[in-house]
Amino acid sequence: MKPFLAGIAGPSCSGKTELAFWLAHRTGAPILNLDHYYRDLHGLPFEERAKANFDEPAALDHEEILRDARILAEGGSVAAPRYDYSIHARVEGEQVIEASPVIILEGLFALYWPGLRDLLQLKIYVDAPDSLCLERRLRRDVQERGRTPESVRTQYAATVRPMAQLHILPTRDYADLVVNGAEALDNSGPQVLARMPQPA
Repeated sequence: MKPFLAGIAGPSCSGKTELAFWLAHRTGAPILNLDHYYRDLHGLPFEERAKANFDEPAALDHEEILRDARILAEGGSVAAPRYDYSIHARVEGEQVIEASPVIILEGLFALYWPGLRDLLQLKIYVDAPDSLCLERRLRRDVQERGRTPESVRTQYAATVRPMAQLHILPTRDYADLVVNGAEALDNSGPQVLARMPQPA
């Protein structure tokens, strides 16, 4: 039997990662974080890296994403890249995703590319108010990525919000299930879990 692939998409800080971990804990499924497939910008000075638009699909290596997703869909294993958001570059130490009955693919553009959507047995979109996404993004980027509140707000207004409106919000239409990222996971999680194969 081929693996069951579930994709989780949605705007930045809508609650995708938390939902993925909640599901993984209950199903034993590994998580392929698509946001680690950002193109490597090691060759650019840090100042130039920081100015890049990370919120458009072209910022990610979608061919590499599709290659690895196809391998997983066929029951193979992949060595996924790791990305350090604080330096805007890939780092050593690949994450091996082993073959599994259920695999979760999570990221901004999980429902964006038709070739990727075709591999998913369950397409999930996590929706959340823009104000909540910004509040969460501020907290995360300041605490975990060493950013200043001002730089977070500037980036959010310049690229995060407009690119979400252009590229990510429309992918809601492809979802089999839309969940509310503002709800507690104990409310939204079971809605998704009910649509996934249960461990024996």
